[in-house]
Amino acid sequence: MVGVGFLLSAAAEPDADIETTLVHASSAGMDDNDLRVLAILTTWLGVHSARVNTERLARAVAEHSSPRVRAYWSAVCTWLGDDKRFARIVAPIAGERIDLLAVGTEFQVNRRGEDPRFESTCLRVPAGTLRDRAKDVLAPAVLAERHRGYRNRIQMGATWRADIWTALEAEPGMPVAECARRVRCSFAAAWKAAQDFLLLEEARRTAS
Repeated sequence: MVGVGFLLSAAAEPDADIETTLVHASSAGMDDNDLRVLAILTTWLGVHSARVNTERLARAVAEHSSPRVRAYWSAVCTWLGDDKRFARIVAPIAGERIDLLAVGTEFQVNRRGEDPRFESTCLRVPAGTLRDRAKDVLAPAVLAERHRGYRNRIQMGATWRADIWTALEAEPGMPVAECARRVRCSFAAAWKAAQDFLLLEEARRTAS
């Protein structure tokens, strides 16, 4: 989690997979009741959502077995609904709303109201339960300096191409099929980006 900009006391994994890390953090919060991690995750999304590859995130959420994790991401999709990319992550969850807290949600909501980020979502979160502090996550400029994949998404958009480019920068001689497997994209997407990557590499060698 530290590798994608969570300010926690742990070693950072260089260029950690962003979407896998986000889903792992949501599981820690929703299934293991680690509200500190869930609070930082929610703050992170408020700051960095434009850099999320929502197709990768949708796959990671779909592969997770926890209904509570899917409920969190459904609520996030409602909260971040102005970005239409998030509508594809998980379908809205109908029926009775899910309480974040195992006990005391009703009392806390009556006392303090709801977290405005989750009002009108499938998840009921009492105000103040998930603190929202920008200083708990790295700022975009700092994360871009430290995380190659995040930096490439700023340059190219939160796309498969940016992720393919990141993989090729880390290992320039990687076969296209292996690149597609690691990035989890189509072979065609990896092949097209790899051709452009090789073209620029050749141009740099010629210029030097």
